[in-house]
Amino acid sequence: MNLNLTGKRALVSGSSAGLGEATVKLLAAEGASVVVHGRDKERAERVAREIRETGGTATAVVGDLSDDEGAAEVARAVTEGGAVDILVNNAGFYRHLSWSEASPDEWRSTYNVNVVSGVRMIQHLVPAMRERGWGRVVTIGGGLASQPMNTHPQYNATLAARHNLAVSLARELKGTGVTSNVVSPGAILVEATKDLVTEIGPARGWGDTWEEIQPNAVRALIPNDQERFGEPDEIAAAVAYLCSDYAQYVSGATIRVDGGLIRSAF
Repeated sequence: MNLNLTGKRALVSGSSAGLGEATVKLLAAEGASVVVHGRDKERAERVAREIRETGGTATAVVGDLSDDEGAAEVARAVTEGGAVDILVNNAGFYRHLSWSEASPDEWRSTYNVNVVSGVRMIQHLVPAMRERGWGRVVTIGGGLASQPMNTHPQYNATLAARHNLAVSLARELKGTGVTSNVVSPGAILVEATKDLVTEIGPARGWGDTWEEIQPNAVRALIPNDQERFGEPDEIAAAVAYLCSDYAQYVSGATIRVDGGLIRSAF
């Protein structure tokens, strides 16, 4: 399917690795001119270079979105190369902490990085989309927004905020030609996920090798209809659809890509 992204320009925050890297590469493969963003210059430039080597159009921008000045500088650098039509708010982080370990400072830091950073980029880039009458904002959320775990509560709460702000933005953008939606991944097999599961697996009796640990981790942590972890490209495909003209009638929606982990009819 041709998603008609040729001529569009996309910024994917946090795209020097993981889900963001898969997303920025797929958007580029669909014809979009993409901006790879990260905080590590070497990693961001590597992803941009790999896109160019496969025939895509990509540049890299490095900057910290967790403070006003850094976010403004990223927005300035991005728009120097042209108007941004697509904003994918992917950047974020979490630490695997218990309620007793997650201090108020940890809550503040996580909220700033995972929520306010995306708000900064929305405020910098979306007004110009409104003026042009076309744009896409896709927020990467997660199932923990609606079914939180007892662990890393500071992270669970920020996912709920991301979902909420995306829907609020959709209402704000009524009639403008700009849409705002959420892609909600389940447990996706990026490097950090594999590292965490491999670290905690032996102590939980899941086995000693990845081949032993993986199926047991799925059953214990993320029981889903597909009985596996998701792949980054599966998230990227959902994002790409929402960025296309085919999704113009999709507004304030959440597309769950989680193998059926979240067991809800709505």
